[in-house]
Amino acid sequence: MPLLPTVPFMLLAAFCFARGNPRFEQWLVEHPSWGPHILAWRQSGAISLKGKRAATIAITISALLGLLLMKMPWALLPAGVGVIVAGWIWTRPDIP
Repeated sequence: MPLLPTVPFMLLAAFCFARGNPRFEQWLVEHPSWGPHILAWRQSGAISLKGKRAATIAITISALLGLLLMKMPWALLPAGVGVIVAGWIWTRPDIP
């Protein structure tokens, strides 16, 4: 799904496994690549600058594809949603 990077799914998995399988949740939190991002999100809702940039690029590409491949007025929908989502992403604090 172009508008959704893997991070929301990873956070959802950590949330679900925290309630259903504590051992797997602990594995996710202690994972060297994913753990710091999960903990930063849980503690302060923070997103890394690299993640913000990647999400913004993916959103921009999706919005451009929508403008090129969809008929008006539907072609404006991906761009509108992208502006809202990117704006929300950039209001989140950065991971220190």
